[in-house]
Amino acid sequence: MLAPVLLPLLCGAALAPLTRGRHRLKFALGYASILAQLAAALVLGAMADGGYWEDGIGVYLAANWAAPFGIALVADRLAALMLVLTALLALAALHFAMLRWERIGVHFHTLFQFLLMGLNGAFLTHDLFNLFVFFEVMLAASYGLVLHGYNAQRLRASMQYIALNLAAAMLFLIGTALLYAATGTLNMADLAWRIAAMAGAGDSADLSLVHAGAAILVLAFLIKSAMWPLGFWLPTTYAAASPPVAAMLVLMTKVGVVVILRLWLLLFPAGAAGGFAYDALLWGGMATIVFGAAGMLSTGSAGRMAGYAATVSSGTLLAVVGYGQASLVTAGLFYLIGSTLAVAALLLLLELVDRIRTPGAALLAVTMEAWVVEDKPDEPVGQGVPAALAFLAVSFAACALMIAGLPPLSGFVAKFGMFHALLNPPAPGAAIAAPGWTLMALVFGSGLVAIVAMMRFGVRTFWTSAKLAPPRLHRSEVLPVLFLLGLSALMTVQAGPLFGYLGRASDGIHRPGDYIARVLREPAVAAPPPATASAAGLAEAP
Repeated sequence: MLAPVLLPLLCGAALAPLTRGRHRLKFALGYASILAQLAAALVLGAMADGGYWEDGIGVYLAANWAAPFGIALVADRLAALMLVLTALLALAALHFAMLRWERIGVHFHTLFQFLLMGLNGAFLTHDLFNLFVFFEVMLAASYGLVLHGYNAQRLRASMQYIALNLAAAMLFLIGTALLYAATGTLNMADLAWRIAAMAGAGDSADLSLVHAGAAILVLAFLIKSAMWPLGFWLPTTYAAASPPVAAMLVLMTKVGVVVILRLWLLLFPAGAAGGFAYDALLWGGMATIVFGAAGMLSTGSAGRMAGYAATVSSGTLLAVVGYGQASLVTAGLFYLIGSTLAVAALLLLLELVDRIRTPGAALLAVTMEAWVVEDKPDEPVGQGVPAALAFLAVSFAACALMIAGLPPLSGFVAKFGMFHALLNPPAPGAAIAAPGWTLMALVFGSGLVAIVAMMRFGVRTFWTSAKLAPPRLHRSEVLPVLFLLGLSALMTVQAGPLFGYLGRASDGIHRPGDYIARVLREPAVAAPPPATASAAGLAEAP
């Protein structure tokens, strides 16, 4: 369970002294570290889903201090899923950076490994202060990566990004301090048990302090999750960051959603203390969908369009959490994986598409569209489409289908699953509430907006630009895009088994009592048995 944290930590420390040159060695060490993290994540997933641990929850007590006095790491199906997704996305991003981007900055590989350490630790930790530590490790590494290969635009975007995340860190500390003042603990399982005890005893004063601390704490996560109006930073940062870094930022945006999902279902389940802030998450998520969809229609920048697409996905996931239905969370987790792969693939692909776009051609396309200039084509001459242009066009179409949720790729399966869950409430014969219809309408409408915005960009890029010169593409740039698109296709083919796994993961996080019991009852490792008499005599001999 420590491997996903220790491997990037040790690899990043080993890479730090390698400042100049040795690009092949640095790439090989980083790649080997990520492959080892992927193997560890797959093993943890098999252990969580294969009955190796009770209730599918593994607990590691750091320094052998029993909870709640020590820091606990917890691996379950959800944590293993996010660890696997992190490793797969990191493989694609690092492979894409091999040819150009990792050579621009001195410490790209070191910062990349520390970023993975923070991500993996945030998914595994079961202690609020330790979560803050891993968040800060992740953010500190991302500050350097956003500035990687800096230019004026990147510098402006990174200053905004750093300032906003420093404010979020302050809110994180304030919220954690208030929760500790009200409950006297930072262990998540112990925190959930004490909040339930307060609610049962009717302790309204301490419960109000808990709610205040949780509200401040969730603001930090919502800034990271780009909920409207806290997500104004995201499109600018995505557009300015280098492509491999922007691809990892897509996953970082989902960290806040996953933490909210785990914390809220653990601390505020249905019951006396339940229901706190679920409506705020639901309506805030739906407002974020509207904001992101409007942004996709209004922007002409490809990078900002991808950023707004990520905003729409975050809003959808926050609304799913706020709706409070286990079957909807299952489909939401499927959507989380598919949307992360789709937006990451798009951000990598746009760097290749930019090689065939010229400012003059883009301006001409916009002018012709605005003034309805008729361009009578010449007679067709049967010219073939170069392979590089065909790859870019087909890959862009696949990304558009996934983001918009059209068949046959994973985006359609995810949205179909969400609609099926909303139309089939868990209570037999129950009517669908107005928020359910509103959420379905927004998810459907955002898909239409996405396909319109991306078709507009595709037409301007591949059709209205005259005499496109085939770009020079390297295998290290093409393979990561194909890898991410292939994973999305695999999700579609294996949707049944994957939905089964996600259903078990959703069922697990909707049973907070299992987490509380597993963490608080996990015994410390017993001391070794005393030595035998003969061994003791040998030990005492001179």
